[in-house]
Amino acid sequence: MIDFSNTAAALRQSRARLATPVSGQSLAVFRILFGALIVWDCWRFVRYDRLWRYWVAPEFHFTYAGFGWVSPLPEPWLQAAWLLLGASALFVMLGLFYRPAILLLTVLFGYFFLLDKAEYLNHFYLVILFAFLLCALPAANCWSLDSWRRGGASGAVPYAAVFVLRLQLEIVLIFAGLVKLTPDWLKGEPLGLWLRPQAGDFPLGWLLQYDWVLIAASRGTIALHILGAPLLLWRPTRLPVFLIYCVFHLLNAQFFNIGIFPWLTMAATLIMFAPDWPGRLLRLLRLQAPAVAVAATPRGALLSPLALAAIAVWAALQIGLPLRSLAFDSDVRWAGDGHRFSWRMRIFDREAEGYFRIVSHPDGREWRIDPDDYLTPRQAATMLTRADMIHQFANHLARRWREAGHGSLSVHAHVRKSLNGRPAQEFIDPAVDLAAVQLNQFAPDDWVLPLERSAWGAADNRALEAMRATANKIDNPGNKSAAGP
Repeated sequence: MIDFSNTAAALRQSRARLATPVSGQSLAVFRILFGALIVWDCWRFVRYDRLWRYWVAPEFHFTYAGFGWVSPLPEPWLQAAWLLLGASALFVMLGLFYRPAILLLTVLFGYFFLLDKAEYLNHFYLVILFAFLLCALPAANCWSLDSWRRGGASGAVPYAAVFVLRLQLEIVLIFAGLVKLTPDWLKGEPLGLWLRPQAGDFPLGWLLQYDWVLIAASRGTIALHILGAPLLLWRPTRLPVFLIYCVFHLLNAQFFNIGIFPWLTMAATLIMFAPDWPGRLLRLLRLQAPAVAVAATPRGALLSPLALAAIAVWAALQIGLPLRSLAFDSDVRWAGDGHRFSWRMRIFDREAEGYFRIVSHPDGREWRIDPDDYLTPRQAATMLTRADMIHQFANHLARRWREAGHGSLSVHAHVRKSLNGRPAQEFIDPAVDLAAVQLNQFAPDDWVLPLERSAWGAADNRALEAMRATANKIDNPGNKSAAGP
């Protein structure tokens, strides 16, 4: 039998703890670093002309379900929106007109995120989540121009403001480890595919010739996330684990092109320390820290039921989205059901090639479509590895052909895909007319063929490479000098 009196007391105690004022210094540091990283990323996009490559050059954009109405602005206005995004991030960093600035940043970043599913990145999604949370948090109470303009505020924030960021980070880190519990990752792939070619670029790289090293690194990454994330909550282990995370993220930044993600994660991890850690660090360095007064908790102060419910709903949503792949009777690594928004970061190596075939039923005419003729190379490479995008592109082709006067037709995908170095296999059933089937949002699509080999590791890739090398020697024995009589 449930003891409701004890439950009510525990709930009241939690609401009191979340309402307790704490220093806003750590929240202010996160706000500053978050805004600075968005400014830096905006500059990188302009410098490398990514606005044009991602959203101007493509003739077709892969939209998210329910957001087909979101489309790129005309080119001059698109650049203006991006510059406005950078300006809003700068204002967030400075804490100047913070509330309208963070709202504008969230809307604009969300707009660019929704423009093309081919450009989905986990750190873009993480930016949106952090930005959404910052819209509701008093992150400019401390060390901000807004605070200075008001003559100096107390700098205190309710503990709930720190707690919700810690909660979000813990969810991300733990799921980043859980999703790696796959047969391939436990056998050293695709880490070996990524690191072996770079072995000569760093000290001790020769160790990567041993499969056990790759397997140890793969499993160590899992342990770092699943065990390390909770240890960040415990004061005695917090600093050592944070330093290990820093080394891990710096290595990621060195070996992989993953943008601001390592830096954003390191910045966010600082929120796990005591709320007044920046002031303590400045005093340790014998620097003068701006005073931050923290008022005593008013007697009986409790976090509002609405705020508590909002935190609970947010946590349930963030936990539920990564777990939704369990509802599908398919391999998420292969079919992709439940892949997005689940923190599957850098755990697959997928390559595919293929074409589409359009058949006109009245006259039997056929057209063979190369995706590169209609998509950018980046879009085409991404699309061929993702079943939902293949379906979307097939229906785009069907619309184009019907608009050109071809009424009754079918569209078939002939795609071969390799996962983590496996020999390529058929990915989509070529007999299925993709223009005549619906994409199932809540169950596997039967036109996605199953993965033939469920487990594949570093040893398998080495054996495959050796076999291919032997076959190459037989097919190309080389030039031999013919001895004369």
